[in-house]
Amino acid sequence: MDFALSEEQEMLRNSARDFLTKECPKTLVRQMETDEKGYSPNLWKGMADLGWMGLVFPEAYGGSGMTFLDLAVLIEELGRAIVPGPFLPAVVYCGLPILAAGTDEQKKHFLTGIAKGEMILTLALTEPSATWDAGGIIVKATAEGDNFVIDGTKLFIPDAHIANYMLVVARTKEGKHKEDGITLFLVDAKSPGIKLNPLKTIASDKQFEVIFNKVKVTKRNILGKLDHGWAVIQDLLPKATLAQCALMVGGSQQVLEMTVSYAKE
Repeated sequence: MDFALSEEQEMLRNSARDFLTKECPKTLVRQMETDEKGYSPNLWKGMADLGWMGLVFPEAYGGSGMTFLDLAVLIEELGRAIVPGPFLPAVVYCGLPILAAGTDEQKKHFLTGIAKGEMILTLALTEPSATWDAGGIIVKATAEGDNFVIDGTKLFIPDAHIANYMLVVARTKEGKHKEDGITLFLVDAKSPGIKLNPLKTIASDKQFEVIFNKVKVTKRNILGKLDHGWAVIQDLLPKATLAQCALMVGGSQQVLEMTVSYAKE
């Protein structure tokens, strides 16, 4: 079996490396560690202009219609350059679920916005229990007319301070199984009742405790089926894991190259 990259993937990798070598030097990475936003809007726009945010989205939504493997090649280069910013939260953690389960209206609005670099999303999944299974979802969403009202706390939410929307995983009813009664909501990150508490991390990345206090979200912003949202998360988690691994592989490759270079000198 041939595991070599295709010609198109090689071109993607080389062009990404050239761009990031120039536009994302280590000085910028260090600067973003103390920057309030934690990312460079200019770099983000440049990445969007190259089509990176929409790489795996269909052309109908401003994307390139490429494969997840192509995306992994790009993510490796992002890891190699330690690119600061919400690429994985926006494109992988939120973009892929919207692509898989969104309505035509949701796809057109959110995927097009992500692809253009005009919209940042983040996934609000984990809670103080710090588990990744359905049993850890305690945040509640209660029906109220044409809306749902969300109450509870999410933890370790990346880039919540710059997000336009959060994909919130909440429990809408108690079911026979822990996977039952979970619904996904696309919540405006600036909605009244949302409070962000920054967390101090070893990597100096931007993670937050997000407290929802009677936050209203319209039923139109449910992603997928009411009470059956966990299936979307189950589909996402392996892809999110692979994307994170690709990011770490890219970083490891850079460390290896730096180590070899230092040893030779």
